[in-house]
Amino acid sequence: MVLREDIVKFLNEYLLVNSIEDSSRNGLQVEGRTRVRKVVFGVSASMELFKRAKSAGADMIIVHHGLLWGQEQTLTGLFGRRVKFLLENEISLLGYHLPLDKHPVLGHNALLLKGLSAQKLQSFALYHGQHIGFWGKIAPTNLKAVAQKLEKICHAKATILPFGPQKIRTVGVVSGGGWSMISDGIDLGLDLFVTGSLDEPVQELCREGKINCVALGHYNSEKIGVCALMKLVQKQFDVETEFIEIKNDI
Repeated sequence: MVLREDIVKFLNEYLLVNSIEDSSRNGLQVEGRTRVRKVVFGVSASMELFKRAKSAGADMIIVHHGLLWGQEQTLTGLFGRRVKFLLENEISLLGYHLPLDKHPVLGHNALLLKGLSAQKLQSFALYHGQHIGFWGKIAPTNLKAVAQKLEKICHAKATILPFGPQKIRTVGVVSGGGWSMISDGIDLGLDLFVTGSLDEPVQELCREGKINCVALGHYNSEKIGVCALMKLVQKQFDVETEFIEIKNDI
């Protein structure tokens, strides 16, 4: 059993929370029990996750998408019910958004590239004045093989927009809703841009920019960083940990 604040302090420092500007309120969002025996991890805060975490005996939940997004909210409706459930059951909620996206070791973007054995990783994709993605070089590989490898890593079916070279040598990754930064990949002359979810403009941006795109789903592209964070907490603290899957192909 460990103190809640020891986990919060460690993660805030490790993920450099105070140096990263974000619309999300990173760190402790809802305060639960002082002492922690079990920590549940998930991609996104939701009542389904909260209920399953309670059933699993969690004292703390850590997610990538938390409840607080840069503005005050009244404790009413759906939002109020979520907060009430956590408070009544004394379960703490921690959220880490951009600090997890852009982390060079545990971040989704860096880990997806490492899963492709990419070398010479460099940051790119400017978002609110900071780079949140990474790109790197891989051994020449056909597009289908790269997509299949990403599908295996993310346990997801990929959407492929094949408008660039068939042999992939350079790959950039901005997970989640990073499709809007595909122009950054085009400007770099990347062969492949990897993201989570897509929107209507992406197809023609890829065609005109002569770049391939692989999308794995917002949720699926960001499990990898959450699971890596779980392993770090498991290694650092004497607590039980569990990842709870709330399947979501969007």
